[in-house]
Amino acid sequence: MPMSFSTIEPPPLRFLERQSFHPWLIVGVTCIGAFVGQLDASIVQLALPALTHAFDATVNEVRWVAIAYLVAFAGSLGVFGRVCDMFGRKLLYLCGFALFTGASLLCGRADDLGWLIAFRALQGIGGGLLGANSMAILVKSVPADKRARAIGLFTAAQAIGVSAGPIVGGLLLDALGWRWIFWTALPFGVTAVVLGWLVLPRSTGGPAETTFDWMGAVLLVPSLVLAILALNQVSVWPLASPAMILCVVGSIVFLALFVRQEKRTGAPLVELGLFRNPAFAAGIGGVALGYALLYGMLFLMAFALQKGLDNSATVAGLKLAVIPVVLGLVAPVGIACSERFSARRVGTAGMAMCLAAVAALALIAFGPDRLVIRLCALALFGLGLGLFMAPNSHATIDAAPADRSATAGALVNLARVFGSCIGISTTSSMMAWQLGRLSGHDLMSPLFVAAVESSLLILAGFALIAGAALQLFPSAARR
Repeated sequence: MPMSFSTIEPPPLRFLERQSFHPWLIVGVTCIGAFVGQLDASIVQLALPALTHAFDATVNEVRWVAIAYLVAFAGSLGVFGRVCDMFGRKLLYLCGFALFTGASLLCGRADDLGWLIAFRALQGIGGGLLGANSMAILVKSVPADKRARAIGLFTAAQAIGVSAGPIVGGLLLDALGWRWIFWTALPFGVTAVVLGWLVLPRSTGGPAETTFDWMGAVLLVPSLVLAILALNQVSVWPLASPAMILCVVGSIVFLALFVRQEKRTGAPLVELGLFRNPAFAAGIGGVALGYALLYGMLFLMAFALQKGLDNSATVAGLKLAVIPVVLGLVAPVGIACSERFSARRVGTAGMAMCLAAVAALALIAFGPDRLVIRLCALALFGLGLGLFMAPNSHATIDAAPADRSATAGALVNLARVFGSCIGISTTSSMMAWQLGRLSGHDLMSPLFVAAVESSLLILAGFALIAGAALQLFPSAARR
């Protein structure tokens, strides 16, 4: 492959390469990346209320600790996807782990909120390198007939990371302070670099066209950043303000120019032709909405439990963990059910459960002596997401041509992080707006609960749209 890193990439250990389970070792390395990324993201969600005290900042300010990572991830993912296609994946994947780990160390040493946000953006760039490669490496390493199982394990690893985040984060916040929530990624990052060096295969093959689409990169990044900025600032900027109009119009213009550029170039950053398939387009939308639901719920519940119900970080973390624990347990079951009954039917049932759970949380779960109802609603929400997310990701990749499966995987990762950003941005904006309506009043616990209950309506809308998008999948199960 011209200009490839494959000549300097270390080969895997020959002993391991000869073993029949070698592909599953590769899957294991990608699962470490999936785990640590979600561990970091869910811990940060739980820590946001603590960061408001640590830096004497508002909700609108500290949410940028979460948003900065997602903006950097989304903006760099498409660029890195093409760079890795051209130069090879193994070395850049390991560099992603190294950058993510180093940035995690810097985050824990930050002395003010501005530096913390900057280091989180650097961490997001490392995450972009991981996201551009993880699914592509998995898809290329596992036979097609085992791919559903591999994707199920990958999704389960993400769910375990999200599950561990609230529990570990709560314990660390109460015992050692907020800095340790970033340092938890260090041992996993170092382990992944070592194992990846020994296990991952050298990059092979490569595209016939090795020209990098610089113009596409220049247009894509500001389009994503401006869109996310507009979503994040809804509660801060009036809708008719010059700043909001500039962000919205700028994002649309850059996106239109990007689409035009990608249609004209011979080496596009993003294979837009994949979106001509309604099932693939709907699946990408479903991935985004699934993660918007997950991270929107985690954001709102972190504030509801800690600010509204005065739970400690440890207790709040244990309660929040109900969602991802159930999600992780159900994800492999969801894959199996989708192969028998179709992703459309299983996913629709999952979204119906999420909608019922959101309704319970918004209407009855925060009343006096409603702990059991609250926990059951969180468990039902995790169950619904588990039945939706893994089957939807598998069906989305299956909807793409076999020779575009790696590209499809990268787009799934982009949709995942963009959806996470949408979930955090919209729910935080709604909650901040609801709290702003209470100007002149003390922000007592019941008022936080009321703000969260109103903000849950956004998640109900996400569930309805995701359920509707599923109808574009084939109704028959794949045999």
